[in-house]
Amino acid sequence: MKKLFLLAIVAASVLLWGFGRKPASNKATAKPNVILILADDMGFSDIGCYGSEIQTPHLDKLASEGMRLKQCYTNAICAPSRATLLTGQYPHKAGVGFFNQDLGMPAYQGFLNRQSLTLGEVFQQAGYRTILSGKWHHGLDADRGPRARGFDRFFGFIGGAFSYFDTKPITKNNRFDYLVDDNKPYHPTSPDFYLTDELTRRSIAFLKENGPQKPFFLHLAYSSPHWPLQAKPQDIAKYKGRYDLGWDSLRTLRHQRMIKMGMVDKNQQQARDNSLPLWSSLTYDERHYWVKKMEVYAAMVDNLDQNIGQLIDYLKSSGQLDNTLIVFVSDNGAEGWDFSKLPMAAVRNTGPVGTAGSNESYTKNWSQLSNVPFKSYKATPYEGGLSSPFIARLPKIIPANTLKEGGVHFVDFMPTLLDLAGIAYPKTYQNQLINPLPGENFAPLLRGQNWTRTTPVFYEWAGHRMVRQGKWKLLSFYPENQWELYNIETDRTETINVAKDNPNIVKELNAAYINWAKQNDVVEWTEELAKKPTFPTNNR
Repeated sequence: MKKLFLLAIVAASVLLWGFGRKPASNKATAKPNVILILADDMGFSDIGCYGSEIQTPHLDKLASEGMRLKQCYTNAICAPSRATLLTGQYPHKAGVGFFNQDLGMPAYQGFLNRQSLTLGEVFQQAGYRTILSGKWHHGLDADRGPRARGFDRFFGFIGGAFSYFDTKPITKNNRFDYLVDDNKPYHPTSPDFYLTDELTRRSIAFLKENGPQKPFFLHLAYSSPHWPLQAKPQDIAKYKGRYDLGWDSLRTLRHQRMIKMGMVDKNQQQARDNSLPLWSSLTYDERHYWVKKMEVYAAMVDNLDQNIGQLIDYLKSSGQLDNTLIVFVSDNGAEGWDFSKLPMAAVRNTGPVGTAGSNESYTKNWSQLSNVPFKSYKATPYEGGLSSPFIARLPKIIPANTLKEGGVHFVDFMPTLLDLAGIAYPKTYQNQLINPLPGENFAPLLRGQNWTRTTPVFYEWAGHRMVRQGKWKLLSFYPENQWELYNIETDRTETINVAKDNPNIVKELNAAYINWAKQNDVVEWTEELAKKPTFPTNNR
């Protein structure tokens, strides 16, 4: 009897101890949070861990604790790239084959169709809290915006560009001169307002609303460093004199750093835009003018990194960092247009470059530095237009301080993120039959395993075309429509066109392109169609 009494006391003590202590962490089996960070118009080599002189310690630390890829392909321009990243579909299949402008055809309607699910919709139906902070660029009406496409919370802007210091219009055709807080207009009143800071602050506030109990998917779609060139004075001051060497010398220095870190092959020469002036040919005043532009651009990238650091600090303090997959990419290469001089863009341009009134962009002169060592710029099928940096961190899954070749495309992100989150892609959604995913799952690559793409990747925008399979890359420009062929293994800077020497390869890849174009409702770009866009289509 005495023994039974003692056993009862021990059992009660164990129960009381169990009720009084916190439950053990179940991080090993918990679904990971997912943060997809997207920079805007940032070149391949614009962050420190890709060779830049710009200070990006937080992104560099993410890279040291995770994986970088040498080859990550986008759709070369804002809206189509974002459509693919969000839906896992090629842009035409999702309805954004050209831009967020309706050209009168389903594949070019300018907003996401209902047959293409967004990451927000898929993660939401899997029990995740879904958040989008930043740029949308896929349909200008509320019923086509983030809240209608699977995101529980949204703060940001609907169009393609926005002022960093205020909500005054920056383009003639901008329908919105305000930010959007969920579906309500928002005008900042703080004198310290800066858009990149506010997007981060709202992201963290939304995450605090969620708490650590429910997994979240956050798409943080920054507008930085997209034009207009506007930065905080203290950030600009950090780069005073840093670009006095000029773009020719700085391109060489970046290239040397990239070779040293293994980012590019030392045997592949650097591409150069021979239409641009040598730095040594500029006058004193011209140099001063151009240096200021790049100081502001660098300050914008620096500030972007600072904000990513704030987000990481929050995740760390809330105990969520090591169960959060963080992916960082850019939507395309550095842009080359001078937006302040385009008729469709300029509406105000007052005050010095960098200030709230500035509507300046840094153009090809400095974009050739941002895209080192690659050829060309945003909106073109050359590597300078299609290539993005790629960083991913998730401890215990992604091996630290790893640099891989990659070869991934934005069309692959949906199946990969869903794999890592343990989510099945649905065949139907709200009684709607949806498009199957055409991309490849590169989660094995992120887990440190061998992975090689088995299918080609494709691109078409305003008649410019590209197909990449293995080492071969076939591309052409409208209106010439003449195929160029490059061996990317030996010539990623695309200096030697070998189309004439490899007619069978050209024929094979051309057939693959034609088949893909039919499957994705890509139409032949014609002179009549080329008159419809209000956006420039030539950026070579």
